[in-house]
Amino acid sequence: MNSPHQSSQPDSELPNLSSHPQLNLLSMFRMGLFQMGLGIMSLLIAGLLNRLMINELVIPATLAAGFIAIPLFVSPARVWFGQTSDAKTIFGMHRTGYVWIGAVMFAIVGFFTTQVMWQLGRSVYEVGWTGSTYGWAILLSGMFALYGISISLSSTPFAALLVDISDEEERSKLVSIVWSMLMVGIVIGAIVVSRLLPCTGTPPSNVSIYAQGDRLTQLQSAIDLVFLAVPAAVVGLTVFATYGIEKKYSRYKFRVAQNEILNGSAASEDKLTLGRALQVLTASKQTGLFFSFLLMMTIGIFMQDAIMEPFGGAVFGMSICATTQLNAAFGMGTLMGLSASGFWVIPRIGKQASARLGCYLVAASCLLLLISGFLQKTWALQAALALFGFASGITTSGALSLMLDLTAAETAGTFVGAWGLSQAIARGLATLSGGIVLDIGKKIFDTPMFAYSFVFICEGLVMIFAVVLLTRVNVQEFRTDAKRAIANVLANELD
Repeated sequence: MNSPHQSSQPDSELPNLSSHPQLNLLSMFRMGLFQMGLGIMSLLIAGLLNRLMINELVIPATLAAGFIAIPLFVSPARVWFGQTSDAKTIFGMHRTGYVWIGAVMFAIVGFFTTQVMWQLGRSVYEVGWTGSTYGWAILLSGMFALYGISISLSSTPFAALLVDISDEEERSKLVSIVWSMLMVGIVIGAIVVSRLLPCTGTPPSNVSIYAQGDRLTQLQSAIDLVFLAVPAAVVGLTVFATYGIEKKYSRYKFRVAQNEILNGSAASEDKLTLGRALQVLTASKQTGLFFSFLLMMTIGIFMQDAIMEPFGGAVFGMSICATTQLNAAFGMGTLMGLSASGFWVIPRIGKQASARLGCYLVAASCLLLLISGFLQKTWALQAALALFGFASGITTSGALSLMLDLTAAETAGTFVGAWGLSQAIARGLATLSGGIVLDIGKKIFDTPMFAYSFVFICEGLVMIFAVVLLTRVNVQEFRTDAKRAIANVLANELD
């Protein structure tokens, strides 16, 4: 007897997906070039502009971190962009047109964001925090928001494209390659950008660079060149990475047609708002505990995101090109951590134990960052950052693998979608909290080293608290309770 949702259509009328060509390894790596470009852009925005604002333009760390976090706070826009790309085509394609337009937008917006940043720095130096300065700060906030929307416009349809062009058995390989290329982009970007920036100059002080006319002219010219050339190259990578892929490999229209035949109507995606995501993630005691762990883990990993380059400048006297290269150490460590966790750590000690080990290693890395500051040795800072990246890779891989295992197949899509949405917000909170804690440290301590150490100590404590939460997660209880609790949330929304 057929269920109400099933059609009596014969199997011969179902679309034949087997006739579609399979994505080869070379095409997977070509798709990864888009993520590599996003890694380079994240280096420019989160790794370069924050250093400039805090060290060179003497903008309060809380405000600078807030600017860097804004693109993450507008991430709920990705839900709308994903649904729009499902329903409407651009250039006759459901995904690629959105990816291209978003890439052009974030390249243009990135350049103009730096121009507004220079004006804010000039206003802070010349007139202090007056009405005109606040006006520039508000405009800069808007530019960062527009940048975040542009990234969402490009990256969300790209993620959907990965699903469209792959079958289940090859999807994990595709996702692994593409997301590894993000870290490759950060490493390559750090090397390339550092070559375009001045590697000599006066160590940063508490005086704005606008008091140093010659250095300002040199630095401004170099930064403007970077924000013209590098984003343009990323747009080129984006087009090369995706050109022809959707038309050749996409199964989207066939899957929609198949769903119409099976269900008698077109597919409709549930709208996953941030509020609904939080309902899903706190549906039961166990889902709430695990979500709290993921939140603390994210904050613990990314609290240093907006203050690491300023730390290298203020405490070690490193030039801008030298602090940019710090991202290469972190990126290489992360790649090694992801590889080690997938092939060696998780298979031997399990996912929950791997996540716990990663948290402890992150806390230890925070201690090493603190020690490196007292040693005043650049190699010690780079080693501590490489270990930090390695620990982050193990933590992230263990936690996300555990999350995928914990949720029943019937609710896995909703749970993973809810986590993805809330994780972006958590990263924004982590970045902002790093700036806030640094400013508090500067109020308490006169020495920059102690102010930055205060951030690392807080970060380490957050990771220890994450471990406490993780130890309270009961896998068996999660599997039995979470499925029912999440189903109740979804049923209530339907009612």
